[in-house]
Amino acid sequence: MNYSALLRSAVVALTRNKTRSLLTILGITIGIAAVICVVAIGKAGQARVEKQLNNLGDNFVWIEAGGRAVNGIRTGTHDTTTLTAADAVAIKNQVSLIKAVSPNVDDPIHVVYGNQNWHTSYRGVSPEYFDIKRWVIEQGAVFSQDDVDRATDVCVLGRSVRGQLFGVEDPVGKVIRVNGLPFKVVGTLQPKGLSLSGQDQDDTVIMPYTTAQKKIKGVSWLDDILCSAVSFDSVKTAGQEAAAILRDRHHLRPEEEDDFNIRNPEDVIQAQLDASKTLTVLLIAVASISLLVGGIGIMNVMLVSVTERTREIGVRVAVGAPEEAIRLQFLGESVMLSLVGGAAGVLAGIGGSYLVGRTLQWPLELSPDAVLVAAFFSVAVGVFFGYYPALKASRLDPIDALRYE
Repeated sequence: MNYSALLRSAVVALTRNKTRSLLTILGITIGIAAVICVVAIGKAGQARVEKQLNNLGDNFVWIEAGGRAVNGIRTGTHDTTTLTAADAVAIKNQVSLIKAVSPNVDDPIHVVYGNQNWHTSYRGVSPEYFDIKRWVIEQGAVFSQDDVDRATDVCVLGRSVRGQLFGVEDPVGKVIRVNGLPFKVVGTLQPKGLSLSGQDQDDTVIMPYTTAQKKIKGVSWLDDILCSAVSFDSVKTAGQEAAAILRDRHHLRPEEEDDFNIRNPEDVIQAQLDASKTLTVLLIAVASISLLVGGIGIMNVMLVSVTERTREIGVRVAVGAPEEAIRLQFLGESVMLSLVGGAAGVLAGIGGSYLVGRTLQWPLELSPDAVLVAAFFSVAVGVFFGYYPALKASRLDPIDALRYE
């Protein structure tokens, strides 16, 4: 079989009715472009949720000071004063599923450098906090355990606070005033962006928790104990074991409620991730319907073409053309339609993905697998929906075909 002749024959046949061919191609183009765009948007959405999950921390276990029961009414969180640094040490030593622990004290503060000032919040933590929360140092270094032991007046700045106080100036080694007290800046952090709740994670000042307790907040208790489990699967179990230790240390009777809370924010984000994946699959299924409609359009056009060219088919058969040649001729035309539509759809899908990405300001990444699968399906649609018209054409009775008006 001369495939170049088959290609020329398909092109000639399709250009006889340009409008009809273009409309058929458009159906395939829209289907392929829709699939590529949907996959790109779905992957971008999943990447954003996965980034939030990663920003939570390294297998994050969050123990929060609880509320009191006043006249039978719970007062909320951070109202108890029973969470202490000794509790953090006990959890680190007794829970084998927890590999790192950091006490945490936080509150709003006012910071000043020169003639610049900013209202932000601080976190008093231990050096392990930076690994637990996956903070990366941009300049300088984190404070040491010796700084914690001596309650040194040092701090590390988030990107937002650094920008407000220093602009483009290097803050490392400079002294800022935190609620009126001088603090030396020992490091700055790489930006993290917004948290799950929409708060700016970079709008923070981080200092030793002992410094925060003694010189800023004036307390001996903790607001939170932040922990890192040995694996993601052990987060829940580690939290339960930590809760049992805290109940024992706080001398809570079985009928008494916890005076602390075990928070699992990763459950919310994991649910969002699962929902995002499900929605992406649903959207791909919906977009694939347009491919099906485009395929039906190809079948319809090819059936019309077979009817219009019945006499031509009869002549070819009468002069000795085999059934296979007739079948390949019409199958080639349907594949040509789907190939052109598929190529146009890939280009439209790539362009549409970048356009949506710029509009939503999402870092969209095209999936090479999605492009390859879309191209494969464009060929498959042409073969699948073109086979029946081609088979019908090859089985026409030559005498009836020649008599057809």
